[in-house]
Formats: sequence, structure tokens, C-alpha cells
Amino acid sequence: MKILVIQTAFIGDAILATSLLEKLHVHFPEAQIDFLVRRGNEGLLRNHPFLHETLVWDKKEGKYASLRKLLGKIRATRYTYVINLQRYATTGFLTAFSGAETTIGFDKNPLSFLFDRKVIHRFDGPHEIERNTDLVAAFTDATVYPPRLYPPELSFQPARPYVCMAPSSVWFTKQLPEHTWAELLKQLPAELDVYLLGGPGDAELCERIRQNDGRTHNVAGKLSLLESAKLMEGAVLNYVNDSAPMHLCSSVDAPTCAIFCSTVPAFGFGPKASFSRIVETTEDLQCRPCGIHGKKACPEGHFRCGTSITTAQLLSVLEEAKKIRGL
Repeated sequence: MKILVIQTAFIGDAILATSLLEKLHVHFPEAQIDFLVRRGNEGLLRNHPFLHETLVWDKKEGKYASLRKLLGKIRATRYTYVINLQRYATTGFLTAFSGAETTIGFDKNPLSFLFDRKVIHRFDGPHEIERNTDLVAAFTDATVYPPRLYPPELSFQPARPYVCMAPSSVWFTKQLPEHTWAELLKQLPAELDVYLLGGPGDAELCERIRQNDGRTHNVAGKLSLLESAKLMEGAVLNYVNDSAPMHLCSSVDAPTCAIFCSTVPAFGFGPKASFSRIVETTEDLQCRPCGIHGKKACPEGHFRCGTSITTAQLLSVLEEAKKIRGL
């Protein structure tokens, strides 16, 4: 049996899709399981024990040239199942013309009328991993598996208990304000070291937040996504926005304080670690949520969904996490 899972969206979406890799391996341990992701996300799957091959859609080669190349490879593999987790026409094209014995996807995909099976996409309520599980429940079961990555050991070992903070987001309205991160850092207990995480483009933000604090390490841009996940796994607590680092925490069951500003957990992208707490504004804002995704600026101009979140809310989660760790 050969199975292809397609998820060419952003980092967090690819991480959450790994729940299906876990589930499919349990039901079909001898199957060849392949995973199609967008260029840049393939590093997440390095050394994944259940994957036969990671296919990459590289738009830099030319969006449609790369698509045609992928289609040729997919058709030559002769998959038993092609499972499309996305709702966009490009992946619908790959699915519909894959030549697979059975093609499966969501009804909201424009080309779903060409799929062998289409599943209703439920937006409000279920978590994304539950929605994805719906796609395969008919030939497996309804059990939902957590997402999982397999990070390597770190090249260094933290000397003291520590907290991780991932302060950045692609979207302004998903990101806790910089001054709140800086204030939180000042109020963290002195016995805890701090690691600031992010990509290369986040290093400057992290350095401003760090403010030459001696126990704080700015490792933004210095660790791969898998290395970041490994560091988060050992933290007393991880402070994250509604963004990719939150899903990294879920993939290694790392203690999570997930901060939701303009978006809400009801969209189905909340944290899934065993210890997960959500922090959001306590104000009744009629403008929240202002959209499914984040925005480059607050449409109302006040950003109260972010600025009204207090350090006291964030520190209370740390106290709970410390008790669990016996600190």
C-alpha cells in the first residue's frame, strides 16, 4: 500500500498534519507513507521514522512548472490513497489527477467534485487534527492522534531550569506587544534562564526584548525548527503566540502558554500539549476575532485584544507549571 498526504500550507499546518502520519502508521505499519509539503517545511520531517519520502513543492522553480513535475512523480508512484488536507485548487489538481486508486479531500476544495471521497470541512468547533482525522476515519477509525515531530538531541545542554519565549509572528495582530514581552521577561523568577526563539528575521526583535539581560539567551535564527522543538520540550514553560512555535510545542508535548490576541481557539488551532493553558484578553471586545488569520494592523486602530493582556495572567501560568515540575 502507498499513501500520500498533501499539506503545502504554512509550518503550523504541516506540523498538525503529522497526526495523520502517526495514525496511518498504526493502521498500516507496512505501508509506504509519503508527505507533500511546501519548500522550507521539509526540514520538519528530517529523520521521521514513518515516512518513506518527503515531496517538496518548490514554487521558486516556477509555480506551475513545479506542479507539473510533482504530478508526474505522483502519477508514476501509483498511490493507493491520496489524502488532501487543503482547500485550494492547486492541491486539488494534484489530487484529482494523481491516478490514485482513491482520492480524498474536503468538500470546500474547488476540485472536490473530482475526488472519490469528499468530507465536510467543519470550521467552528473541532480542532484541525480532528478535521484531518475525518478524512481517513472511513478506512481507519475515529481515534485522533496528536501531532509529533522527532527532533535530534541538542548540541548544548541548559545548565539551569529555563523558560522559552517565542515573541514573533508573521501577523501583527497575532503577536503579543513587544513591551509586554519585555515586561514579562523582567518579572520572570531569577532562578530561571530564558531562551528567546524565532527565525533569523526575529533576532532583532528578540535582542530588543532581551535588553542585555544576563540570564537570557537570544537563539533566534541559530536553531532549526526541530532543534527549537527539542529545546522547548525541556522547558518549564513555553510562552508562544498563536503561531508555529505553539504547534512545535504540541509536537513534542512541551508545556505551553498560548497567547491569543486577534484570533480565538475556536478556529481549531489551539495547543495540544498535556499541559496547555490559553491566555487571552478578559475584555468583551465586539471586534474580536477580526478574521480567521492575523492582520498586518488592527482594523480598529486600538489593538485591545493584545494590549489588554497582562503579565499577571502570563505569570500565573508559570506558577502552575512550576508546581508541576516541583520548583
